[in-house]
Amino acid sequence: MRCTMPQKPKRPCSKPGCRDLVDKHRYCKKHQRESDKRRGTSASRGYGHRWRLARDRYLAEHQLCVACMQSGTISAATVVDHIKAHKGNEVLFWSEANWQALCSSCHSRKTVQEDGGFGR
Repeated sequence: MRCTMPQKPKRPCSKPGCRDLVDKHRYCKKHQRESDKRRGTSASRGYGHRWRLARDRYLAEHQLCVACMQSGTISAATVVDHIKAHKGNEVLFWSEANWQALCSSCHSRKTVQEDGGFGR
């Protein structure tokens, strides 16, 4: 007899009124496509090759998470965060004065506090 690990229970799709159950995604396949169309790709939102190069350079110069340092701890920065949301403003998007180096945990916390969650 082969033992298998119990699986995490499925949960309803996040689209109001949809009763489809999903494993690891927020939306069922039908509503995931709708969500993707609204948000667009990362490249269409400005996070293409040019951004990746700028991000890598910035993180090489700013290796520690500024939020962790403010709280007295030290963590490696892994994310370049826009301090003020650029909302498509290219000048604000590319202004390094509007960038800060954060660890993934601090960036997630900031995103939830400011936006109410990811991608909202």
